[in-house]
Amino acid sequence: MRIPFELFFWVLALLGVWGIDIGGESTHLSLCPLDQLGVNWCPGCGMGRSMKLFLTGAFKASFATHPLGGFALLVILLRIIELIRNLIKWKHYGKCAKASS
Repeated sequence: MRIPFELFFWVLALLGVWGIDIGGESTHLSLCPLDQLGVNWCPGCGMGRSMKLFLTGAFKASFATHPLGGFALLVILLRIIELIRNLIKWKHYGKCAKASS
């Protein structure tokens, strides 16, 4: 059974979020295309830090950093659970179409 790329991606993304150093003031590599273009404001700015704070139980700080961080984390976790459940049930990460006889 092969692990689907999407499942691999989301698990790695959450591990990356878990590894964020929210207390440090050091500069970091940004994957944000707006940041790469030199734009100072981005609607997703702080989402990763917000998710990290939510994971560590700092819910107020998470909401203050980005109001949708907890929601985004929940959506990603639910998608990971769905992908794993589909792999176990159907040996495929999506529902298999029933063969018509």
